[in-house]
This record gives sequence, C-alpha cells and structure tokens, in this order.
Amino acid sequence: MVSSKQPRKQRRARFKAPLHLRHKFISAPLSRELRERYNRRSFPVRKGDTVRVLRGDDKGAEGKVRSVDLKRERITIEGVVIARADMSEVPRPVHPSNVMITKLDLKDERRAAALER
Repeated sequence: MVSSKQPRKQRRARFKAPLHLRHKFISAPLSRELRERYNRRSFPVRKGDTVRVLRGDDKGAEGKVRSVDLKRERITIEGVVIARADMSEVPRPVHPSNVMITKLDLKDERRAAALER
C-alpha cells in the first residue's frame, strides 16, 4: 500500500488495490475461543466459515459465509436477507468488520498453516 498518511491517498490506494491484496481487507475478528487457540485477533474470511453479525439490522444472526466479494469488500451470509418490494428475498451484503468468525473452515492445509504462523 501507500506510505502516505493522507486520507485521500489511503482511500485511493484501497480502491485501486489489486484483488490479491484485497483479500487482506476482508479480515474479521475471531471469537474469544478461536483467539485463545490461535493467538490471533483477526483472520481473512472465506466461503464456508461460520460468522455472527455484530452490527446492523441483522445483529445476532449466525450462519455460513455464502460468498466473498473482493471488488465491493462485502460478504453474504446464509439467513441474512433483504425482502424486496415484490416479497422475494435477496442476500444482504455485509462488511466483514461487522461480523465475528465463530468457526473456521480449515479444509485447506495452507490456511491451517497460515493460522499457526
């Protein structure tokens, strides 16, 4: 990223960041149990992780992560939906800073190794 302190340049660097760096922006805090087990405060969210919503209209809702949108910096969670005017339901995009990871999906051995580092 940029070494400038100016908010203008910080925002510009964030919006123009390539997708392989945007993965870091999709980090969420770990639950107390996971924090004690892995000695980490936060970790990037992935599809399949179980998260709890901490802020917003859906506060307290818990579910698996359906998708991660690196371009818009949002995740969608099973059970967190918005009702449209025609009464159909669509997934509500949530910013990862507003959720807490309660269970990690560790099927990938590289991800497990990253946690242990």
